[in-house]
This record gives sequence, C-alpha cells and structure tokens, in this order.
Amino acid sequence: MQRKSKIVLGTVALIAVVGVAATVTGGSDPAAAGSEGVAVVRADIVDKALAVGEIEPLVEIDVKSKISGVVQRRFAEAGDYVKAGAPLLEIRPDPTPLELAEASRQVELRQIELANVERELERQKSLREQGLLSEQEFEAAQRRSDEARLQLQMARERLALLRQGRITIADRQIESVITAPISGYILQEMVEIGDPVVPLTSYQEGTVLMTMADMSQLIFRGTVDEIDVGRLREGMPVEIKVGALPQARIRGVLSRISLKAERDQTAIKFPVEITLTDTGGALLRAGYSANAEIIIEERRNVLAIPERTVTFEGDSAWVEVITAAGTKEKRYIRTGLSDAIQLEVVKGLEEGERVAEKPVREIG
Repeated sequence: MQRKSKIVLGTVALIAVVGVAATVTGGSDPAAAGSEGVAVVRADIVDKALAVGEIEPLVEIDVKSKISGVVQRRFAEAGDYVKAGAPLLEIRPDPTPLELAEASRQVELRQIELANVERELERQKSLREQGLLSEQEFEAAQRRSDEARLQLQMARERLALLRQGRITIADRQIESVITAPISGYILQEMVEIGDPVVPLTSYQEGTVLMTMADMSQLIFRGTVDEIDVGRLREGMPVEIKVGALPQARIRGVLSRISLKAERDQTAIKFPVEITLTDTGGALLRAGYSANAEIIIEERRNVLAIPERTVTFEGDSAWVEVITAAGTKEKRYIRTGLSDAIQLEVVKGLEEGERVAEKPVREIG
C-alpha cells in the first residue's frame, strides 16, 4: 500500500511540472499571443499648450483723492458692491500751520490789490469822462480790475478748502468725500481711518485709497512657454481649470498674445490673455490661480496607439504587429496628430490589431 501511494504522488507531481512547462511555453499558442502588445483603438486626441496664471478683472481701478488730508470716515467696506457716484471715503483737510497762514495772507494781499486797482479804475473813469483818456487805456484798467477780483476769489476758495474741505465753484460742489468712479465691487482697502492722503496731481501719483473692479468682466492672464507660442493664434478655444474649484468647467477664447517675452529665471515666457465665455455657473474671485489648456488641434474618434510603440526613421514610422500566429510583423504606418502620449494612425493599421511594445533597454 505504501508503494502504491508513492507512485500516485509521483504521477501528480509529474502532471504539475508538465502544466507549468506548458504555461511557460504557451507563447507559441496563437490565443495566448493575442493577449500581448497594445490594441489599436479609437480615441480622441487633443494637442494642447499650457498657460499658467490667474483669474483677474478686465478693468481694475485705483481710487485716489484730489485733495490732501487724512481719512476721516469710511462709507463702504471691501467686498461691498457700490454704484458709480456712491460715497466711499471722507477726507478731512489737514493743512500745516504754515499752509494755513500762507493761505490767509494770500487772501489779505489779494484784497489790498483789488482795492488799489478799483481806486485806479475810478480815476481812469473820471479821466475818460473828461476826454483825457482813450477808450483802449480804460479797457486795460477794467481788465486789471477783473483779474484782481478773480485772484481774490481763488485765494478765498483755497482757504475755504483748507479749512472746511468743501467749496462750490460755478454751481459745482467740490468736497472731500471720495465717490465711486464706476459701479462694481471694492476689492481692497489700502488705507485706515487717520492715515494721511497725498493728492493726485500732474506731478505725483497720489495715495491709492481703494481698488475697485466690475467682477462681471473677468479674464485669465498668464504665460505660455516660448516653445508653444509659435503654434498659437488668437481665437483658439481654451479650457480653464481653477485650483480652488476642481469641479468647475470654465471655457474661454485666446484673445491676446504678447509680442514681447518675459524672462523667468531660466525660462522665457510669453504673456497671454483669455476671455472667459462660459463659467459653468462657478463663482469666480479675483486672484484665483488657474491653468489654461489652449486647444491647438484635435481629432475625434480616430485610430490611435501609444506613441511609445512607434519607431521613427527619418520621414517614416513603423510598428511591429502581432499576427494571429503569434509572430511579429514589421509594418510601416502613416501617423497624424499626437498629444505626446497617444498617436493618431492615418494608414497602415486596423482597429483591434495589436502592436508590440518596444523592448526595454537594459542599463549596464
């Protein structure tokens, strides 16, 4: 009985060894061979260029003051929507003692000048009535009187502006309340209550009090690599992905390509602008970082294989096709569009055929 058991166990072991051998050498079986390589399938291939940047308002405005002083009151906060003409800040005049003294003395000087000119005008009028003065000389005296009166008015207005922060000139109210130049949102407040304000003039930029923008008009501003810029043209469709909104699908159109590059350490980039055409209902905020995929060319439902399986020789390309018998057949193909991963096959292969992977190169 023990001898028979050993024979049975030996037979089972032999069958197992034969099965393993058959599995290892199964490469000669056509059915097994069909599972090797990569199948020719239909796919969508899109050639894209990547732009990196952020979402920004089309127009962003710096709100400034035309009078100097300090911030006295705030009527609106960052994030508020205000209409054009609505009050934003009140600036309280804060002249130095020297400025106030000079303005007061200017009023007194102009009063003295006007009094002298008017007395001279009365004498000129008397001489004209006696026929001792020409009409031209009298008109010159009248003009000097009008100019002196105007200079006095200007000095009084300047003094009133320094003292009170508001005056009325030709039925126009000039005051220290800064109003919104456009209808839109307040993006950022740059000053606090009590901060000094430098006015906007022809010689100085002035203090930025707030920044405002119309958030209904947003664009993407970013840069593309110099390798891709030569393939771009205005009007190309764009898909934008916002980092803070991974589920949002935003579309746009390439609207501007800069003629001048920007150097970013070792890389050369070209600024681009993209007009948003469809936000997909997403609530966008100024400053969101985003990536824009500019669609240069696309093919839909075409035959495709991995580009790694193709060998290029000059102007020719070929692959190794796995036949039904398990052998490999070299076949030249005509290629089309590539997205650096998938390659379009225009001619030479049929859907369902399989192509062999390239052998892995050994490093040694």
